[in-house]
Amino acid sequence: MKLNVDALRYLSKDDFRVLTAVEMGMRNHEIVPAELVDRIASLKHGGTYKVLKNLLKHKLLHHDSSKYDGFRLTYLGYDFLAIKALVNRGVFLSVGRQIGVGKESDIFEVATEDGTVLAMKLHRLGRVSFRAVKSKRDYLRHRSSFNWLYLSRLAAVKEFAFMKALEEHGFPVPNAVDCNRHCVIMSLVQGYPLVQVKQLQNPEMVFERIIGLVIRLAEHGLIHCDFNEFNIMIDDDEKVTMIDFPQMVSVDHRNAQMYFDRDVECVFKFFRKRFNMSFHEIPDDIDDSEVDMDESGRPCFSSIAKGSGFLDKDLAASGFTRKDQEDIEKFVEGGIEKDADSGDEENEDGGLASELNESDISGVDSLHLVEQPTLNCDVDGRGEENEQKAEAGQTNGPETQDASDEEDNETMISKDAELTKRLRNQNRRVIASVRGGRKNLASRNTYKDKGGRSSHNSKIQKQLSSW
Repeated sequence: MKLNVDALRYLSKDDFRVLTAVEMGMRNHEIVPAELVDRIASLKHGGTYKVLKNLLKHKLLHHDSSKYDGFRLTYLGYDFLAIKALVNRGVFLSVGRQIGVGKESDIFEVATEDGTVLAMKLHRLGRVSFRAVKSKRDYLRHRSSFNWLYLSRLAAVKEFAFMKALEEHGFPVPNAVDCNRHCVIMSLVQGYPLVQVKQLQNPEMVFERIIGLVIRLAEHGLIHCDFNEFNIMIDDDEKVTMIDFPQMVSVDHRNAQMYFDRDVECVFKFFRKRFNMSFHEIPDDIDDSEVDMDESGRPCFSSIAKGSGFLDKDLAASGFTRKDQEDIEKFVEGGIEKDADSGDEENEDGGLASELNESDISGVDSLHLVEQPTLNCDVDGRGEENEQKAEAGQTNGPETQDASDEEDNETMISKDAELTKRLRNQNRRVIASVRGGRKNLASRNTYKDKGGRSSHNSKIQKQLSSW
């Protein structure tokens, strides 16, 4: 849907009050009932239905009467609420032309009171080109149901937080100005997307800067996950700027190495095709970072040291949860205490572990069941006594040992027979109690003889089942 702000100047306070009422009702309703909108808006002289009719004319709301009479916000109505809030804050005064369209956002120019041009990014999750948000992003987390407007708001808040933190740590990113709902205001980058650049004066130097940014991000605990020629801006002086951050994850993510290798491969593939670069003469110390390279010249994810900062922890990036942070803090505190009192704890823990091991071993022998006795296994549990006697020279003769073994085998076989008999009787009683005295019903797949004796066989089968 195109953003046409011409209707914004004709909307009154009552119109925005009703729009806000629909937004508040959408917290608990997919389609907000008309009575609830009237109750939340609570206009002085009524007139809520007249305002709803006006908003429907400008396509700021969508009417749905399939189950009941209700309304929901459209992306255009959500845009108007965000723009109105930012204008009231004094962030900007006017909205200009559209300068970019992505799979999940639209970008427009906005101007401030002193004439400064900024960029306004409106997130629009739910387009046909990008609807697999639940499988590709973790915005939902533990939620089962979702709303596209709510997911767009989460993406905007996440991108604004990443942009603000990266700017504070000296990364070449746009200046984050403000954020409201699904709208992010940032400084306008004076440059071009790298995909539109056909020729560079120093492609090797630009390539080293870009790969250095990927490595530096990983050292700060973050992975871009969409680092390609569409999200890299370059100006006339070949200065590189990163954009688009909602999908960033932590280096502790379970697929972190795959995302890192994919970002590196996108950069290598673009420079190889566009500028015919060969990567055999690339130095190992890219951007003053000590990272090992593989045979093809690509940086190894395992060799990157996460020591420059923990942005994934500060921003709660995907893959680094609050539980991980608590575990790290406990590990650090526990490590200090363990180093202080390591000698005493080792003796105490060692004695406790030995006691537990002995008790566990003694319990295992008592729970071990032998189905068929053999001559090699220790059936009667007197292996230790026999070994002690053998060491002391008090061994029995072969005849007495054979006789005792045969007696033990006979007793074990009789015990096994009694045990199996008891189990069968117990199973019969359980089956009878479960059935409750009901007879088995003959299934449709019973055996039928082709020679005409099926009825006789069925009678015999019924009698057998009753037994």
